[in-house]
Amino acid sequence: MSDGSKPLPGVLRWNLGDLTVTVLNDGWFQDSAENLVTGISPEEAVALQKSGYRPSDPRITLNAFLITGPGRRPLLIDAGYGPLAPVASLGRVAAALAATGVAPAEIDMVLVSHLHPDHIGGLLGEVGKARFPNATIALHADEAAHWLPDAALAGAPDGAKPYFENARKVISSYEGRVQEHRGGEVAPGIVAVPLPGHTPGHTGFRITSGSQSLLMWTDIVHLPAIQFAKPEAGVGFDVDGELARETRKRILAEVADTGTLIAGSHLEFPALGYVTRDGGGYRFVPELWVSGQQ
Repeated sequence: MSDGSKPLPGVLRWNLGDLTVTVLNDGWFQDSAENLVTGISPEEAVALQKSGYRPSDPRITLNAFLITGPGRRPLLIDAGYGPLAPVASLGRVAAALAATGVAPAEIDMVLVSHLHPDHIGGLLGEVGKARFPNATIALHADEAAHWLPDAALAGAPDGAKPYFENARKVISSYEGRVQEHRGGEVAPGIVAVPLPGHTPGHTGFRITSGSQSLLMWTDIVHLPAIQFAKPEAGVGFDVDGELARETRKRILAEVADTGTLIAGSHLEFPALGYVTRDGGGYRFVPELWVSGQQ
């Protein structure tokens, strides 16, 4: 008999031309608006949460993405928290990937959006070794320069040192298999799009197949009930809050005006949809998923 209290893997497939984009949910974590939100008052943040029928203490969803298609080996965009997960509600990408039937050894490349632990912890197995033994890691050069040098760790504030230590631990497990880039094509049909601010080398990925495309914007929005309506709202773990705010406003305007299909690491599962202007802010419109499309 199955354990009804154990969550089922969060997995959903979408067609994109000849490609399949599979959303892999890693779970969620929760904190107070006062701790999470910058740029607007905690009271306004709570009011926006409530108007969106969300809890006053926001829950942040976390997703990774699997890209598969004819004639290509599977690749991942990010890998979730993995063994670095601080709470039991996170660290579920491994189970979600297993549900797809793709084994870790089949992953050819992992496109890393940035080196925060919720995006790279899942690159490690339970014993601290590389979970994906045949994968190359693609990483923006500015991200590597910010987190990985000895001098960066030595100069980091004490409260931030665990972020630097985790980044170094994870990337060192893929020694000899890390490719740095500064944007541009990183895999067939996939272009890295620098989106600095949240971290110096924070990167999104534009995925194109035939006439269809998708912008996986990673961490442009963490709090959908708040940041679409108020793009000036940031999160406390933005490295450069002002630049993150500028990047978010630019990308929201761009995708709203062009009708671009987007996906996000912290959009609520299954995390694909469109952005439309709504008064002085924006609104997220989920993509229509059709059962049996795969």
